[in-house]
This record gives sequence, C-alpha cells and structure tokens, in this order.
Amino acid sequence: MNKKEVERLAELYFEKTVDLLGESKYHKHTPYLVVEYSPDSEGIDNDWHGEYDDEENEIIIYSKNITSKSDLAKTIVHEYTHYLQDPKWMSRYYTMGYKYHNHPYEKQAFMMEEQNWYKICK
Repeated sequence: MNKKEVERLAELYFEKTVDLLGESKYHKHTPYLVVEYSPDSEGIDNDWHGEYDDEENEIIIYSKNITSKSDLAKTIVHEYTHYLQDPKWMSRYYTMGYKYHNHPYEKQAFMMEEQNWYKICK
C-alpha cells in the first residue's frame, strides 16, 4: 500500500474505530491521527506499524510498514486501545518489570485488534 492509500483508509478506519470503541476517560478528546512514512525517532524499531503517544495524544501510523488493509485496521485498533488505557499504568507496568511481550496493556491491545479489526475493514 502506498502512503496516499494508507492516509485515505486510515481516516475511514479511525472513524469506525472511534464509533466502535468509544472515547477514553483519561483524555479530553480523541487522539490526533498522523501518517508518517517510517519511524525516525531514536529507540523506535524500524519495523513498527504504529504507536500511540499519550503526551501528544496522537496515533502515528508508519505507512512504509503497512502491507494490507487488515494490517492497517489492526494497527489502528491496537493503538487506539492504548488511548483508552490509563497512561500512568502503561509506564508503571514497565517499571514493575514487564516487557513488551508480557505487558498487560500490550496483551489487551493485541486481543482488541484480533476481536475488532475485521469490523473496521467492512
């Protein structure tokens, strides 16, 4: 998928995700949606499909790594799930020793993407 196609579909999938999952009680408004070509921040794996930045309240999609509509839908649902979660506990779990693969919020985000991505792609 090229960046323009990802941008077009990301807007549509994002709106569907907001309608499906609702708004967070931890933020005053829904997150901003940003599509960039690839991760360029230090410490970010070049293979990431997206991320949620709770300080900026934005979901960033990396179009270079999005290969299909289902991939895009899963990424948006996954990152939107992080917007719904308590940001204090995201860092608190890491401080407690959890890693990405066993972090409770990551596990929940993967579960949410598997349960909901196909509803977004319709």
